[in-house]
Amino acid sequence: MSETRGHIERRSVRLTVNGQMREIAVEPRTTLLDALRDGLGLTGTKKACDRGECGACTVHVEGRRILSCMTLAMMQEGNRITTIEGVERNGELHPVQAAFIERDGFQCGFCTSGQIMSAIAVIEEAKAGWPSAATDDVRSPLSAG
Repeated sequence: MSETRGHIERRSVRLTVNGQMREIAVEPRTTLLDALRDGLGLTGTKKACDRGECGACTVHVEGRRILSCMTLAMMQEGNRITTIEGVERNGELHPVQAAFIERDGFQCGFCTSGQIMSAIAVIEEAKAGWPSAATDDVRSPLSAG
């Protein structure tokens, strides 16, 4: 990490976000969450606890769910990142998004994007054979974001 007159030097990082290659200059300590929200203007991913406890900042990296407040943007160089803004296809909501609307799955709505991203990932994990489709097997990973 190099400093210049009291400021930390920004470095370029290339990320594929929602199918588009994006390049952004970030400080080495910038979280993926802050890079997405502040650097790229993708505000669907929410900043809540900022400690990896609530799951509001959940995004997918290379198809796996992660808490974006707990990883540095620089560590995701070259990875495919999907945010809530990127799960719809051809103007159609993702089925999990549609189910949240149809079943009024919102509480205050703040952490909804993280819940949807977690649910999508758990469904994909179940399709891949883990966990089993049992209710308790799905509740546990969803409760952790």
